[in-house]
Amino acid sequence: MSIGTKDKARKWMVGSDVGGTFTDLTMLDKESGTVLTGKILTTPDDPSRAIFNGLDQMAKQYGLELKDVETFIHGTTLIANTMIERKGVPTGLITTEGYRDVIEIGNEMRFDIFDLFLKKMEPLVPRYLRREVRERLDSEGGVLVPFHEEDVRQAAALFKEQGITSVAIAFLNSYRNPTHEKLAEQILLEEMPGVSVSLSSDVAPEIRELERFSTTIANAYVKPLLRTYIAKQEQSLAAYGTDASVNVVMSNGGLTDAESAAAYPIRLIESGPAAGVIAAAFHGRMAGESDIIAFDMGGTTAKMCLVRDGSPNRVYEFEAARLQRFKKGSGVQLRIPVMEMIEIGAGGGSIAHLDNMNMLKIGPESAGSVPGPACYKLGGENPVVTDADLLLGYLDPDYFLGGDMKLSVELAEKAIAQKVASPLSIDVIEAAAGIHEIVNHNMVSAARIHIAEKGTDPRKFSLVATGGAGPVHAYGIARLLGLSRIVCPPATGVASAAGMLVAPPMVELGRSYVSSLGSLDWSYLRSLFADMRRKAAEGLLRVGVKEEEIETLCTAEMRYAGQGYEIAVSFPEAMLADEDANVLEAAFLKEYEAAFGHCPQGVSLEIINLRLRAFAPEQVSRLRFNRYDPDGTKALKGHRRVYFHELKAFAETAVYDRYRLVPGTSVPGPAVIEERESTVVAGPNTTIQVDDHLNLIINLH
Repeated sequence: MSIGTKDKARKWMVGSDVGGTFTDLTMLDKESGTVLTGKILTTPDDPSRAIFNGLDQMAKQYGLELKDVETFIHGTTLIANTMIERKGVPTGLITTEGYRDVIEIGNEMRFDIFDLFLKKMEPLVPRYLRREVRERLDSEGGVLVPFHEEDVRQAAALFKEQGITSVAIAFLNSYRNPTHEKLAEQILLEEMPGVSVSLSSDVAPEIRELERFSTTIANAYVKPLLRTYIAKQEQSLAAYGTDASVNVVMSNGGLTDAESAAAYPIRLIESGPAAGVIAAAFHGRMAGESDIIAFDMGGTTAKMCLVRDGSPNRVYEFEAARLQRFKKGSGVQLRIPVMEMIEIGAGGGSIAHLDNMNMLKIGPESAGSVPGPACYKLGGENPVVTDADLLLGYLDPDYFLGGDMKLSVELAEKAIAQKVASPLSIDVIEAAAGIHEIVNHNMVSAARIHIAEKGTDPRKFSLVATGGAGPVHAYGIARLLGLSRIVCPPATGVASAAGMLVAPPMVELGRSYVSSLGSLDWSYLRSLFADMRRKAAEGLLRVGVKEEEIETLCTAEMRYAGQGYEIAVSFPEAMLADEDANVLEAAFLKEYEAAFGHCPQGVSLEIINLRLRAFAPEQVSRLRFNRYDPDGTKALKGHRRVYFHELKAFAETAVYDRYRLVPGTSVPGPAVIEERESTVVAGPNTTIQVDDHLNLIINLH
């Protein structure tokens, strides 16, 4: 199939998302809005190999010239995997005298109070590589102890001896005055030319030493790896004869340029999943849904994010590489802007096994792409969720990846029989149904807790399902949560890669300024925001945003004096000129009462952090996926037996070709709707409608 034109060169924007099992690709014709899609098994030894193998396949299939690629957008799991696997570069820390053990002491809380043999996470930098410098600043940035440069030179000598290639510099109160950190960097570069350096006053200029130090160390730990990784992407693109710009999706769902990504790689730790949320929010708006649960289930994990009024929840705290996957406090504390996504369960490649009490468990181990599920015929012998979905009739063994990858029912049955069914003395279908149902219940339990913590009711939301496995499990999730509506976007199996095409360029900055509301230094406030606006504009200009296109949103994190946690409220920029703090006080009291039901009287308020988010509007208003050729007369492919838990039995189910479904079509459930990258399953007592944007709307009765 060729969609090229000889008389006019097309300009393409590429979105690439490297997952644990599959690498997803999209190509957008910037003039027509046409989107091409591709999906290929990830190559764990070299993730970029799968990206460019996939692009080569797409170019051959569609008759494209890859020299016409104008923008390359990437989402990567490199940072997350490096943190989890502890495969970062040898890293050192230079810090204020007396503070070398901050990251080891942590917050002195046990993440499991009942575990007498609790094992805490080892710091990324061992103690002998955490070196102290005689210097100290007060909380206003004034010098209490002068900077002793010989201490830095001694640290550099040790680092050279130990083969350190990256150094984090984090001094006490440097968020108010970065002078000492910059002096230390200058000396370090003199002593160790070419060493990678991360300053806490650049990476996370905010109060609370644990989070600031930990974030800076994590940034240093992965920084050289990402620089090499991005350079390889640029070289591979150059081989096609294109000078395409490379942009990267950050954890907050915004786009940044390659240079900024390489300087602050820790901000990319949730890169791919964030793009999936952007895609869910985009398609939700297209379907008329502004309050949604973005549910993304791929080959390795399943994640969820609440989207209210069309905007995903964003926070500034994240915990990476947990020792115990679902236990808060067992990982590395980070202070970065990130979409508030929670991991709610396993993915399609998660392994089913029996624990010590002979109870069926799913994950956290995944078969990944190598060796993959048993049904992939790549050598995998452990039963996984995809094997169960195949036996239950949700997947067509002859139409996986559009028929490019044939699945083996026999191998799936053998794996589940040997590892689950026989040990439990049950039949294979019962075991497969158990795997599917346990995965669904695990996800629903985590989702209920998270939504309850947000003070809302899940039944107020619609579910937008993305990822290769998301639409397979969405009906079961929605049924258990009591939802009435599911939206399955087109090309949902490559949604994260598609989300990159609509992700807005964004720069998000934060600064700490601790002050009571009654004693604000308005001149200092104006200078802080002016500095953040200038830096944000510089970052957006690097990704091609014009100055007049930039929009900003300012917030302040406030609390009652003496409290330990803050609430974010809107900070109207006009207030800087008016010098009227009453607006800020009224906004805080409104948010506080909404959260807690009452407001204490006679307690002063204080500001802790100020934030500025600068962004450009979405540059793409509609995506037209090329595979869709609606022809209602050919939509029905046939029927097959599909298992539904509420029936506890198989039911004869209509199977539709999604690419043939005409907008306005309505079909009754149960039904299976197949597309190349994913399969949508709708149970009994449902109605499936196709809207004008080719979203599948599943109404549960």
